[in-house]
Amino acid sequence: MSAAQAQPGGRDGVAPDQMTADSRRRGRATGLTDRHGERDVLDRLVEAVRAGEGRTLVVRGEAGVGKTVLLEYLAGQARGCLVARAAGVQSEMELAFAGLHQLCAPLLGRAGRLPAPQREALRIALGLAVGPPPDRFLVGLAVLGLLSEVAGDRPLLCVVDDEQWLDRASAQALGFAARRLAADPVGLVFAARVPGPELAGLPELEVGGCGRRTRGRCWTRRWPRRWMSGSGT
Repeated sequence: MSAAQAQPGGRDGVAPDQMTADSRRRGRATGLTDRHGERDVLDRLVEAVRAGEGRTLVVRGEAGVGKTVLLEYLAGQARGCLVARAAGVQSEMELAFAGLHQLCAPLLGRAGRLPAPQREALRIALGLAVGPPPDRFLVGLAVLGLLSEVAGDRPLLCVVDDEQWLDRASAQALGFAARRLAADPVGLVFAARVPGPELAGLPELEVGGCGRRTRGRCWTRRWPRRWMSGSGT
């Protein structure tokens, strides 16, 4: 997935070709007939975000078990939400903030509302301004603030695939933001084979492969009880 280019003039300051209000990807989310538990978790996540609550989830499992299909299902259920996407790219792991550029570039129409230090740190991180390496704490605050600003008009769902291949700077910033989602209608969902330490402690949905003898019973799940009860991440 190549890095998205920021485009001015989108609805509510969001580039329309990078965002999905009513996702049309539902037809691609196939093979989920027996995944009732997993679908239920994702459905409730979307419902909570629509209700104005912040939610975070890490979908983890080995290669080929269907993590991307679950993300597509989630995006397809996000009717009425804006959907922002990014995916880790193995060849870009050494490029600081490459993954963050994918996710945030289409949202930059709202960056003008951020405090000046955060806005400048984010602009430098995304290559839109020249300066010394930005303070990563300020970048994390800027990402959190940007997601909150975008979600002010419509619930926002951010989907990040192949987190294990994100550059470390992007993973740090997104993990920072994920731990601080509260009353804003923002969902931040990652998929990874083995999540990086930047996502440690976040709620998880663990999936496993399906064999012939275990079909319908092959996916396990793990998440904190407090998340299931709707008390936040």
